[in-house]
Amino acid sequence: MKLQQLRHFLFVVEEGGFRAAANRANRSQAAISASIKELEKTLDQRLFEVGNKATLTPFGEVCLPKIQQFLNTYQSLEDDLQAVASGDKGKIRIASVPSLVTKLLPSVLVAYSKKYPDIEIVLIDDNAVGVANRLLTGEVDLALGNCTSINQTDIDFTPLISDPIGVVCLKSNELNHLHKNDKLDQVQGLTWKQLMVQPFIYNGTCRLLENTPAEALNRKARYTVENITSLFSLLRHDLGITTLPKLAFPSNEPELVWINLLDPSLNRQIGIFKLANKSISPPAQAFYELCIEYVQENYLL
Repeated sequence: MKLQQLRHFLFVVEEGGFRAAANRANRSQAAISASIKELEKTLDQRLFEVGNKATLTPFGEVCLPKIQQFLNTYQSLEDDLQAVASGDKGKIRIASVPSLVTKLLPSVLVAYSKKYPDIEIVLIDDNAVGVANRLLTGEVDLALGNCTSINQTDIDFTPLISDPIGVVCLKSNELNHLHKNDKLDQVQGLTWKQLMVQPFIYNGTCRLLENTPAEALNRKARYTVENITSLFSLLRHDLGITTLPKLAFPSNEPELVWINLLDPSLNRQIGIFKLANKSISPPAQAFYELCIEYVQENYLL
């Protein structure tokens, strides 16, 4: 039993005759008749009455709704697969560091959702190490963050934004006044040595200080906090200072201030990455390309 034979059967029923069915199928009437005969031979039953080839037999009446249902299901499957192949339907899973979830990703997701409204998006926020692990284990299709914790041979990394590292403290902290009143340097900011007199709060992004003179801050940390909400709570209660990438600092923070770290001058390279030597789904590839294009048009590296 061939798919084409079932379609020819349905054409005869819907068009009310073999000639009209042949026109619809762009085939000869003899070809349609032969196709129906082959189907009847396979089923070992006549589908149309003798002498009136457009009238269904009782067996044909039973077959009609079943064939219609099957062909509708097949067409839906074909349409869905083509939509997935073109990137119009499906699901993508993305892991991202929290700072990008709050600042960069919403704008990218708006642009993507307008272009691909039927794509389901699963978004997971995690620290840099967690984002990397989720990508490597196959839990997500794409990841956004800094890739220092991943073996470069395992990923394809495309840089998006260069994110400077700064000092975060209360606006009332003397460091805020110090950097404002420093007339010796036209560039406002602080050095790591100026931070040594303050209690230091270590957070996950402080790994970026490693292998620099500022690593001394990590070694003297009084508190260690991984959760960003807890970190800001400690900062607001004046329990110490910390360092953070600029994108990780809230835009309209009322109590805290972000101050550029001049010595050493550090940046984390934010980018989008996927597993090397492994294909991703068309919807994920579409997001990958759109994200890069969006950042190139709207952000400066």
